[in-house]
Formats: sequence, C-alpha cells, structure tokens
Amino acid sequence: MVRQLTDHSVITFDCYGTLIDWEAGIWEALQPLLGGDQRGDVTREEALEAFNLHEADQQAATPALGYPGVLERVHRSLAGHLGVPTTGSLDEAFGASVPNWPAFPDSAAALRSLSERFDLVILSNVDRAGFAASSALLGFEFDAVYTAEDIGSYKPDLANFEYLLTHVAADLGHSKEDVLHAAQSLRHDHIPARSIGLDNAWIDRHRLSVACGSGEGEVPEPMPEVDHVFFSMTELATAVSAEENSQST
Repeated sequence: MVRQLTDHSVITFDCYGTLIDWEAGIWEALQPLLGGDQRGDVTREEALEAFNLHEADQQAATPALGYPGVLERVHRSLAGHLGVPTTGSLDEAFGASVPNWPAFPDSAAALRSLSERFDLVILSNVDRAGFAASSALLGFEFDAVYTAEDIGSYKPDLANFEYLLTHVAADLGHSKEDVLHAAQSLRHDHIPARSIGLDNAWIDRHRLSVACGSGEGEVPEPMPEVDHVFFSMTELATAVSAEENSQST
C-alpha cells in the first residue's frame, strides 16, 4: 500500500533537475563552445543527451573527482565528440558554471511551504561550494546537505543513498521509514532509491510518465516503481496541503 505523503517526516531532494534547471544552465554554459560558426547546427536536445552520456562516464571513471573537475573533463570530451576546438579557459569556465544555473520558478515557494511540515534534506552530485550558490539562489536553507564531495562517489551509486540514510538518522533522528525521496531523475535517483526500499515521489518535469502511458513516447531508462508522481514542485506542496486539510476535517 502506498503511504501518504504526510506519513513521512523528512523529504530528501535531488537538486539539479528537481529544484534547479540544470538543462537550461548547461545549455547556456555550452554556448561559448557551440556558438558562432563552430557548431550552430547542434540542437539543445542533442547537446544535453551528449552531456548526459559523457557526464555518466566521467563520474563512473573518477568518483572522487570534485564536480567542477568532472564538468571540465566533460567539456573537453564534448568538444572532441562534436569536433569543435576548446581551450583550457573554456573548460574551466564550464566547470565553474553551476552557480549560474537557474532555479525553477516554483522551487522556492514550494520548499518554504513543505518546510512547515517536514525536515528538508539535499542529496546532490555537486560539490559543497556549487550547492551553496544554488541554495543562495533559492533563498532557502536546508536542514542537511549531503554532496558527492562529502561521500566520495556519485549517484546512482548506492553508497550515496546509504550515506544519506546513515546521516539522516544520526544528524536529524529520522529512520528509513520516515524518508520520502523526491527527484526528477530516474537513473540517478529513483532506481537506486527504490532498490534500497525508499518511498519516493517523482517530480516528472518532462512529463515522461504521460508520454509513456499514452504511447507517444517512452521513458528512456528502466522504469522503477514510484509512489507518487507530480509534474512540478508546486503540485507536491499542494498535495501535502490537501492531505493536511483532509486530516483536519
């Protein structure tokens, strides 16, 4: 039986893709490489797909490398993949781009609403400095933040989720049963979260669940079980409020 959202006392979040629009950020940060007469024919979708593949390979190859270093190497790899020249300064600028990635418009208000009911925790693949800039952009302070820099590996490695559960218990006093993991990425978050038995909420900003169900498209990776599906952070916060109102009547 699927538990209600309000049966939990802590929501653990992925940040990039869920709260911060990493796709818009990456696309903008790639413009010095792709702009002008170099590769103006590369579409946003093609660039992001290539980035995802190179990022996954780099994180698996160098799990202890900080995220800015990962981004620098991915930028060099992308340049080679696309057949365009790059420079060390371009690679470095791309590696330092996380603070410029924009927040989704609904993230801050939803987080403030949810914080009235839950402890809110971040489990992110970036480093502490990169997340600190994103947290300032959101204008929100989380109850705990756990990054790949702290853990020494990148999601979807199960070590990241084991670290999360150990530290949520030690730092905030929450058991595994208290945790609801909310994220956009199936591969990075929901597949490993479900494999260790976490309740979960899919923030399906791309509406992949609708496309898959309608036959118009398919989820581009193994589909894990999900307890709740929302198309925005606003929908998650609204659903929590609806449960609270129902319980009070």
